Order: sequence, then structure tokens, then C-alpha cells
Amino acid sequence: MSIGIAVAALLAEDVSGSEKLAGLAQTMQVLGAAVASFLLAHVMGRRGRRVGLTLGYLLGAAGAVLCVVAGVVRSFPLLLVGTTLLGSATAANNQARYAATDLARPAQRARALSLVVWATTIGAVAGPNLTGWAGRAGRALGVPTLTGPFVFGAAGLLAAALVVSVFLRPDPLLVAREAAVARGGAVRHGTSWARVREVVRTRPGVAAGAAALALAHAVMISVMVMTPLHMHHGGAALEVIGVVISVHVLGMYAFAPVVGWATDRFGRPAVLGAGAVVLLVSLALAGTSPAGASYRIAAGLFLLGLGWSLCTIAGSTLLSESAPLDARTDVQGAADLVMGLTAAAAGAVAGVVVGTLGYPALTVFAAVLVTGIATAAEFARRTAGRPAADDEPLAL
Repeated sequence: MSIGIAVAALLAEDVSGSEKLAGLAQTMQVLGAAVASFLLAHVMGRRGRRVGLTLGYLLGAAGAVLCVVAGVVRSFPLLLVGTTLLGSATAANNQARYAATDLARPAQRARALSLVVWATTIGAVAGPNLTGWAGRAGRALGVPTLTGPFVFGAAGLLAAALVVSVFLRPDPLLVAREAAVARGGAVRHGTSWARVREVVRTRPGVAAGAAALALAHAVMISVMVMTPLHMHHGGAALEVIGVVISVHVLGMYAFAPVVGWATDRFGRPAVLGAGAVVLLVSLALAGTSPAGASYRIAAGLFLLGLGWSLCTIAGSTLLSESAPLDARTDVQGAADLVMGLTAAAAGAVAGVVVGTLGYPALTVFAAVLVTGIATAAEFARRTAGRPAADDEPLAL
């Protein structure tokens, strides 16, 4: 995914001939991921994690292939279709973190989820560094240089689909349901939006977790996408901007296992609250940094990633264990759908805020959103409780 993201805007500009249209490729990928999150979750609710995850990676691979074809025939509409489908792979990655919790012991759920999040570090760091090699490989295959990374991405997504299809056996969600039935519980299939709304209304942990996920993602995306522009306007070299973004990605993923341990040890609400505090500190550092390169903005972006990690792991765990088995996948998919749409809207608003009021004003706007995360954490703390017995998975 990261190797494709690195060149999506460049390919869009090359194919469309317009710099103004270049951002549409990434926008469609974000929207595609948001919609696919709910659709794939619905498939998982009926057929299990293995089928849903495999489908997501296959759709992503098909999208990567369409991006290559669009570059060859120079079709901008086809490129947008390709990037939209590519978003399905992001949705599958997001749902994979939930699959880790299906059979985890209650006291180890966050750690199980955090290991999947941590694994993202490998691809997120390695992917962009393979861009140059992938471009040369594309030329060797007879396709445009900018489509080479998508050839590599398609191969990686097909490999992911193969791994999940072959090795995710037995299916963790189906085993958890069988365990619930064996204990005398009833598991319904084919949930609906009405059922999702009912769960959100009656399960405080679901509402708090979903709100924290959406707000934390909006804060991270809005500030992260505008920071390179803020640094560039101050004369920072592209290499320095790249280092700052790499430090940010490090904060997002590298410490996930530690965050997972803390979430299990100190509780979901406590880690959500800590995430809100870290995000506020990060915004204070970034918002008061001068335009260009500085240690302050690097520290701010690192803490922005770390705060996102705290909120995402704690919020995802809280959401998963608070939702009943019969609606769990649809609730998770709906939460990721809202998270994606909120992030897309925040990214669009961020450009307007920076263009009219400046980068510091954006960090103030983001700080207002952080107060919502703090509120969700306090709400979760006051309504904290263990899941009902018939919702507990079998601990293996």
C-alpha cells in the first residue's frame, strides 16, 4: 500500500496533465477504503474473516493492476477506478487487526491487536524505499516508470491474499461463534444498519471506541497531510520533509506492542486519555514551530503518531470487546467507515484552514477534536464493564 501511495499523486498528475487533479487519486483511495470497510465486514459477518480478508486483498490487487493499465493507456477515469479498488486493501488491513481479537483472552486482547498494527511498520518503512527499484522494474517490464510500483503492489497484495486464504484456518470468528453456541448462546447472522444503531445506542463501549477512532484519525490525517506544505514554505529540503514523515510513521506503528501491553494493563479508558494528552502536546509543538525544518516539528509529528497509536489500539479493543458477536463485524466495519469518511473530510478542511488562516490555526482546530477523544475516554471510564458472558470468545 505504501509504495503505491508514494507515487499515486505523481501518476495522476502525469495521466491527467493537471496538478489540480493529482490529489483525487489519494482521495478516491481513502473513500474506497471507507466504503470497502463496511462491505468487507458484512461479508465477514456471513462467511468469516478468511473470506472477507482474502476478498479485500484481491480487490486491492485488481485495483493496482487497473492503475498500471491506466498509466499505459493514459486514462484518468480508469486510474480513479483503480485507486478506489486499491482502497479495499487498506480496509482489509484495518479489519485484520480485529481478527486478532476474536479468540484472544480478555486480558490479552489489546496485545493481540497491537501486534497486527505493529507489523504495518515493516511495510510502511520498506515500501517507499522500494519505489525507485519498482520504477526501474516497471521499465524493464515495458510499462511506464510510475506504474512500476503498482506492479510490485499487486504482487504483494496477491501474496497477502494467498497467505490469509491458506493459513487463516480455522477461521477465528467462526470458532468464536461456535464457542458461544456451545455455551448455550444464540448467534444471529445477517445484521443490518438498524442492528448497528441499536448496538451503538445500548453499548457505551462501542460508542466511545468508535468516536475515539474517528476523531484520532481525523486529527492525525489533517495535521500530517499539511505538515510537508508548512515545512516546504519555510524552505525545508524534500529529504528533511521525508525524514520527518518517517519519524511520524515510526511513532504510529513501532511502539504498538508496548501500547497494547499498557492497554491491557491499565485499561482502555486510561490509554485513550493518555492518547488525548499526547496528541495535545504534539499539536502544541507542531503549532508553535517555525515554518521549515526544526526539531520541534519533528518531535510534534512523532508524538502525533504515538498519540494516534494509543487512541487507535485502545479504541479498537474497546469497540471489539463491547460489541456482541452477532453484530461485531458490522459494527467494526461501520466504525472504520465513519473513521475513513471523517478523515477524508478532515483532510479536505485542513487545506482550507491552512490556506486561509495558516498552519497554527489548523493545530488549534485539531486540538478541539482532541477534546472529543478525552470526552470519549471519560465516558468509557464511567461506563466501563466486562462484556456479557455469551459474548466472550473461547480462550484457546
